[in-house]
Amino acid sequence: MDVHGRNCVSICFPVSEEYFFFICVRVLLSYSVNSAWGHSDTSIYLDNITRILDRLLDGYDNRLRPGFGGPVTEVKTDIFVTSFGPVSDVEMEYTMDVFFRQTWIDERLKFEGPIEILRLNNLMVSKIWTPDTFFRNGKRSISHNMTTPNKLFRIMQNGTILYTMRLTINAECPMRLMNFPMDGHACPLKFGSYAYPMSEIVYTWKKGPLSSVEVPQESSSLLQYDLIGQTVSSERLQSNTGEYVIMTVHFHLQRKMGFFLIQTYIPCIMTVILAQVSFWINKESVPARTVFGITTVLTMTTLSISARHSLPKVSYATAMDWFIAVCFAFVFSALIEFAAVNYFSTLQANRELRKAAAMKAAAQEAAAAAAAGAPPPAATGNDGEVSSTDATSVLKKRMNSAPVFDRPAKTFPNPPVNAQAFLQQGSAVPANNVLTGTSIIDKYSRILFPLSFGAFNLVYWIVYLTKDTMEMSR
Repeated sequence: MDVHGRNCVSICFPVSEEYFFFICVRVLLSYSVNSAWGHSDTSIYLDNITRILDRLLDGYDNRLRPGFGGPVTEVKTDIFVTSFGPVSDVEMEYTMDVFFRQTWIDERLKFEGPIEILRLNNLMVSKIWTPDTFFRNGKRSISHNMTTPNKLFRIMQNGTILYTMRLTINAECPMRLMNFPMDGHACPLKFGSYAYPMSEIVYTWKKGPLSSVEVPQESSSLLQYDLIGQTVSSERLQSNTGEYVIMTVHFHLQRKMGFFLIQTYIPCIMTVILAQVSFWINKESVPARTVFGITTVLTMTTLSISARHSLPKVSYATAMDWFIAVCFAFVFSALIEFAAVNYFSTLQANRELRKAAAMKAAAQEAAAAAAAGAPPPAATGNDGEVSSTDATSVLKKRMNSAPVFDRPAKTFPNPPVNAQAFLQQGSAVPANNVLTGTSIIDKYSRILFPLSFGAFNLVYWIVYLTKDTMEMSR
């Protein structure tokens, strides 16, 4: 403080310079003493917690369960699912991320102190006893260790222990795909003690059967399934080493049908409709109807093969297999129907050709007999003599009764196409009405095929959409 400052202080407060110096020293000493006391309180608090932990672990044997040789140890569990999925149909398994929590009481860890709950890290876990819980239907399970082991450990004053781990569990999910893709499955998660029978350790649900397993809505977003709920239960398993308690959670999954409708069902229906369009094509258009039949059969074969790629190689037929098989039968029947139409039309054409040839041969014989002046057999009278007038009249009658295409070419300047044209592939429509037009088989097929396919679809979708297809785990 300069001279002007001291003068001001002297004027405002009439004290000496020695007294002012004494006050400053007093303030500094008070601040130093308070800081020392605060640091001392923190050190004492930490020392107390350290002594509590040392006293808890003094003589503690983590090889023995709580109450060893006495009452049964009860382990209360609950699960919080942070991520569910994916679900693999081929491998019949599912994956999920969970916080797996276990709570039990260890009388050896009771303490008294300035704090009610000791919140500790994973280093304390290896020094005390923990349940030997394992997942019975787990295939691969991972305990997360980044950036440090994801474990929560707390000790309450009454000896209650809370132990939480973050796990990724890959578990088996048995599936019966009889109703695929309208199926539902109950995928189980089973866990229990590996070494302790129920005479030493029992598991219970901490929050009861309704709230012990939590799956938030944002954690269950799956591509092919809807997670419609979960149920919990417990059962007993008898083995050679004793009787064990098994805790079970069933996650109920219902398959979404959108992908299979777009990729399989709608293409199959359109292929069957395309195959039935050939019934409206003229029977003389052999190449067109043949292309329709072969193309639709090959398309159905491709669809049936691709539909099996997303499924395991099961030995039984699924609901989609039955649908594809029936569609394939309709497509193949349409091809067989055209083969039948073509076969019977060919028989009819051959009959017409033989009839025409016979009539033409008879006409030629009659003409030759008239030209030679010899009486034809049909024109003989009772006296065995032949009249030329009668022979001429018989010839005219036979010529008039013969089909148009069998008359001599000299009668018509431009003779029409004969029946042989029908037998030529891709030929023009013949002029004979007997060989053209719509086959009776096509007429019936235009009605029976669509009606039967529509009836099949009606029964199929009513049965599978109203059926309870949820398969419980076995």
